Order: sequence, then structure tokens, then C-alpha cells
Amino acid sequence: MSSPGDRWATFDCYGTLVDWETGIADALTGLWPDADRPRLLERFAGAEPGIEEDGTLPYREVLVRTTRMVASTEGLSLRAEDEGVVAASLPTWPVFPEVPDVLRALRSRGWSLAILSNTDPDLLAASIESIGVSIDRAVTAAEAGSYKPAHGHWEKFFELTGAQRDRHVHVAASLFHDIAPAAGEMGLRAVWINRKAEITNLPRDAELLDLEGLPEELDRLMPTRTPE
Repeated sequence: MSSPGDRWATFDCYGTLVDWETGIADALTGLWPDADRPRLLERFAGAEPGIEEDGTLPYREVLVRTTRMVASTEGLSLRAEDEGVVAASLPTWPVFPEVPDVLRALRSRGWSLAILSNTDPDLLAASIESIGVSIDRAVTAAEAGSYKPAHGHWEKFFELTGAQRDRHVHVAASLFHDIAPAAGEMGLRAVWINRKAEITNLPRDAELLDLEGLPEELDRLMPTRTPE
């Protein structure tokens, strides 16, 4: 449990810390080398949230069903033994290059770190191993009982850690899955990692192109408390 002075930074994983677009696109083009890579990724990203709405499916099954939907929509052949290729590739998805050093810098400044992710516990554990930095708490869809943008991940995080909402900042790239629910609906502090140079009117406390500069930005938003 947290002490009153703890500062918590929570992160989305895929898109914020790990490059899911490259990982999924590589897996899909491995299945269909002659298909249009950007189109495959667009179809996958568009189909996945609808499958996640069920809230009870393991993320592996979400990936399998999304892969099937892409194949069906695009008229591509898909062997039964290849339906799990995208899920199997997840542990190899690349970490954005600045991420490990930034997370280490945050730890050195006294921040506690958590990851709130729409995935399965073992898959997230593999990604955390790739990141190579200790994480204080992880909450997956399995623990939350839902997929973001539902609020379950944040509610479970506060329940498990005892973190104070006024000593917490959420950091994420996805407007749909993270910034809209966290900042727009729950009123939490949020930093948007705008890797694609998008435009939005959604509320946020800061905006960065990547995680470079995040330690300074978080310290600005939430300075350390002076002992009384």
C-alpha cells in the first residue's frame, strides 16, 4: 500500500512503451506478405476494440478473433494453425528506444511505476522483461475484469495500491483507450504521448511527442512534498 507521500505514474504499455504497430504489422505481413501493410494494420486496429467490448475474453483470444476478422474482411486465407501468430509475436514487439532510460530516471526521482494494460498477465510480463526496468504494479484486463476504455484498470490500480488520486498521473498514447476515460471521464491527471502528431480537444495536463522530457514534466505537475 502507498504512503501519503508516494507519487505514482501509471502507463499504458502498447503504443506508449512498446511499439505495438510495428509488432502487429510485422506479424500480419508475415502471414500475408503480398497484402498492403498499412491497410492490414488499419483493419486490425479498427476491429480490435469491438471484440474487446465483451470484457471477458483473454487477450490472446481477442488477437485470434481480430486476426480472423482481418482475414475475412480482406478476403485473405488463414490456416487454423496460423490464427495465433499475432499473439505469439507479442513478446517480441519492440520497446520504444527512449523508454528504459526514462523509466529508470523516474525511479531515481522517487516515482512509483505501474502499467495498466489491455493484455494477459504473462504477455505483459514478457514485455516488462523486454523493457528491463522494475515495475511496482501491473494491472491487466484479467485483473480489471474489463478492457479499457472501461474504468476497471484505474479502479483496480487504486484499490491495490492505495494510491491517492491527487498524487497520481496517467501517461498514455491512446486517446480512445486512455486519455478519454482517464482525463475526460475520471478527471485524473494525464500526459498524452502524441507519437503520431494528432490533434484532439480532449483534456490533458501535458503533451509530449515521446517519453523524452517526461521526468521533468511529471516533476512539474507533481513536485515532491517537503517534509513537515
